[in-house]
Amino acid sequence: MKRHELKLKITAAALLAAVALSACSGGEKSEKAEEDKSPELTEITVGASPAPHGEILEAAKPLLEKEGYALKIVEYTDYVQPNIALEDGELDANYFQHLPYLEQFNKEQGTHLASAGAIHYEPFGIYGGKVSSLDELSEGATVAVPNDTTNEARALLLLEAQGLLKLKEGAGLDATRNDIEENPLNLDILEVEAAQIPLSLQDVDIAVINGNYAIDAGLKVSDALAVEASDSEAAVTYGNVVAVREGDEENEKTKALLDALKSDEVKSFIEDSYDGAVVPLF
Repeated sequence: MKRHELKLKITAAALLAAVALSACSGGEKSEKAEEDKSPELTEITVGASPAPHGEILEAAKPLLEKEGYALKIVEYTDYVQPNIALEDGELDANYFQHLPYLEQFNKEQGTHLASAGAIHYEPFGIYGGKVSSLDELSEGATVAVPNDTTNEARALLLLEAQGLLKLKEGAGLDATRNDIEENPLNLDILEVEAAQIPLSLQDVDIAVINGNYAIDAGLKVSDALAVEASDSEAAVTYGNVVAVREGDEENEKTKALLDALKSDEVKSFIEDSYDGAVVPLF
């Protein structure tokens, strides 16, 4: 064989070996990259009030990620829009309300929402505005209460438990100020949108405030002049629930969300963070 032909064969063999090596190396890199690539997370979008619901959901985020879900929290500062958004399919669930409110909302708005499970209970409290003690209340004192049906009833029941008024027999969880049968101090009951009550506190003698709005305003249970008893009708009835559209109570997203919110980690977070203002129901 001539020298130049031998040289060509050697060069061709070297090139083939280089190509083969390159292909092998590229395949290894490609396989390695595929192994390192994290699986895509399934998004769960949940509407919530900022505190404590949004904070509790944040505590549940890492647990959901481990199960393959990315939790997106959309915060609302009222009690209407998160239910409308859920009904319209903008949310997978919401977490801000108790069951009586949800049922009343369905009845009034024609929505089709359901509870997937109760997570916690927030004691209602009576907070001082112009007075620092219930004993300081005088004739005609002003009292702010939530203006939505279920929360107004709850506020009136707490006022009744403190001996400040008496409701008609059987009024219970449907009570409004029209059901006040006895009002010894002629208290002026002011119906105010629940989220606005903390902002009105300085303008009234006392106010009955939802637990989440009290937390949001920096109020503590220890600041309250009176708090719902743990064995009261309200405590049993007004657990805060995860709401979903009817039919979604048992789907995979809902079950994953409930499992995370009812975990030991989230329970510890609630107990360590809210000093009795939020009580786990699991």
